[in-house]
This record gives sequence, structure tokens and C-alpha cells, in this order.
Amino acid sequence: MGEQPIFSTRAHIFQIDPTTKKNWLPTSKHAVTVSYFFDSTRNVYRIISLDGSKAVINSTITPNMTFTKTSQKFGQWADSRANTVYGLGFSSESHLSKFAEKFAEFKEAARLAKEKSQEKMELSSTPSQESTSCPLQSPLTPEGVNGTEDDRVAADTPQPAEPRAEPSHNALPFSHSSSSIGKHLEAELAALKGNNAKLTAALLESTANVKQWKQQLTAYQEEAERLHKRVTELECVSGQTMAVKSEKTELNRTIEELEAALKAKEDELECLKAEVQSANQFQSQRDLLIHKLQDVERRNEALELQLGELEKHVDANRREREVFRQSLRSLLQLLDGKIFELTELRDALAKLLECS
Repeated sequence: MGEQPIFSTRAHIFQIDPTTKKNWLPTSKHAVTVSYFFDSTRNVYRIISLDGSKAVINSTITPNMTFTKTSQKFGQWADSRANTVYGLGFSSESHLSKFAEKFAEFKEAARLAKEKSQEKMELSSTPSQESTSCPLQSPLTPEGVNGTEDDRVAADTPQPAEPRAEPSHNALPFSHSSSSIGKHLEAELAALKGNNAKLTAALLESTANVKQWKQQLTAYQEEAERLHKRVTELECVSGQTMAVKSEKTELNRTIEELEAALKAKEDELECLKAEVQSANQFQSQRDLLIHKLQDVERRNEALELQLGELEKHVDANRREREVFRQSLRSLLQLLDGKIFELTELRDALAKLLECS
């Protein structure tokens, strides 16, 4: 099946400065995908991340690795094979916790896989040891590498006795088999010397490796102590940074609120400007109406004056008509008296005529 991704997340990637061993150097300009891969053919777990076509992380998980959370959103682990320390900055604490859980899970799986591979090596080395002419322990097995010098000496000591015991079980006439037994013993002795030389070389090599491993362990312990101190310093700085970030966030929120309030005030000002323009239009219309009203009032006053003069003229005409009517009545009364007198005169004249 080959190598397959089994878990992925996104984070900002950093590496420790190889010169100062104190500062973090960013290896990605932005958050990239970080994935756990499992190689079924080699039974190996790896952490791989690509920034474009560039591999920024290629770390094989081993049982002695440790993933450390240095803050709420930052974690790191040391890779002795790559001779560096990787750091990951996550967007949230939950992403960091999930990555740490997967790291511990795959680290345990790598440990179990290593133990199984060692057991297979031990089982495969056992038949080869039995098939050799001497039962010496192979220097390539874990027990041969990790064993003490006393164990090796104890294993080497009884070996010359075994080939000498073999001819005693196959009792042959001494005169016929002494030469063949001597050659056989010389061959066995040469083989034992060769195996002894190999064991001695393996012992020296393992001793040198142990010293080297002790030196590396001491260096790693010193580096771990220094990193713990640096982590403490970074946590303090991170706390200050978090406080600054929170203050910055609060300031940004305040600025956004002020900008929103300013925008609202600007909208309100625009509305007020529109209302002022409308008020100015209304004021101009009001002034125009006031001028028209004043003109109408002046006309009304003129008309009232004309009306007063007309009323006076009508009153004068009415008085003149009354005087005229009175005069006509007087004339009528006078005419009626005259007519009555003439009627009497006529009647008198008529009587006179009749009498004459």
C-alpha cells in the first residue's frame, strides 16, 4: 500500500535557529498542511509538511521523541536525525491538543513496532546460532550488543571443552584417529579465535557506541534543560504577547466601534444637511409667501379704503334718495291738494254751467 496520510491539520511552521539555538525561524509564510504518514512496508510513522514543492518537515517519529506544549497554541519536538527542533503554531488550543494526542498515539505505535521488530530479529538469529559449530552468541543480536563483558567471557570460556568432548562419544582407536582429531581441534580452535576476535571487536564497538550514546544523552539533557529554560522565558514572553494581543484586539474593537459611531454621525450629518437644505427651501418659499401675503394685505387695505368710500357714497346716495322721496311725497301731497282743488273748481264750474 506504501505511505498513506492518516491525520492532517494546518499550522505555522518554525525551526530553531541552528546558530543561536534560542530563536525560532519561520519556515512557512502562512499556515500550511501538516500530516501524519504511515509507511506500511517499513512500519514507520512520519510527520510531513510541504510548502508548495518544498518539504519543510520530514520527521520520523521514534519512541524517544517528546512533543511539548509550550503555550496554549504552540508546541515543539526535537528530531535528532534532522539535528533540529520543530515548532508548530496552531490557530486554536483544540487543534494543538488533537495534534499532541496523535503524536503520543503514533509514538506508542512506533515503540510497539520497534519491540516487535526486535523480537523478530531475536527469533531469526536463534536458528543461525544453533547451526554453527559453536554456540557463541551473535554480536548482532540485542543481547550481544547490550550484554556485559563478563557475560561474553562466560560465554567464551566453555567453548573449547565441547569439541574435545565430541571425540570421546565417538570412541575410535587412538592409533587411527589421533591425526584427524588434532586437525579437527585446530580448525575448531581457529574458528573460536575468529569468533572471539569478532566478539572483541563488537564489544569494543558497542563500548564506543555506549560512550558516544552517553555523550549524546548528556548533550541532549543539557539541551533539554536549556530548552526548558527557553520555554519558560518564551512562556513569559508569550504571556506578555497574549496580553498585548488582547489589548490590541480590544483597541481594534474600540476603533471599529468608533468608526461605526463616526459613520453613524456622518450619516446623521448628511441627514441634517438634507434637512437644512429642505428648511432653506421652505424658508425661501415662506419668504415668497410672506411677500405675496404683504401684497395681498396692501391690496386688501386699498380695497377696504375703496369699500369705505363706496359705502360713504352709497350712504350719501341713500340720503339723497330719501330727500328726493320726501320731496316727491311733498309734491304728491301738494299735487293731490291741487288736484282736489281743481276737482272742486271743475265741479263748481260744471254746476255754474248747468245753472246758466
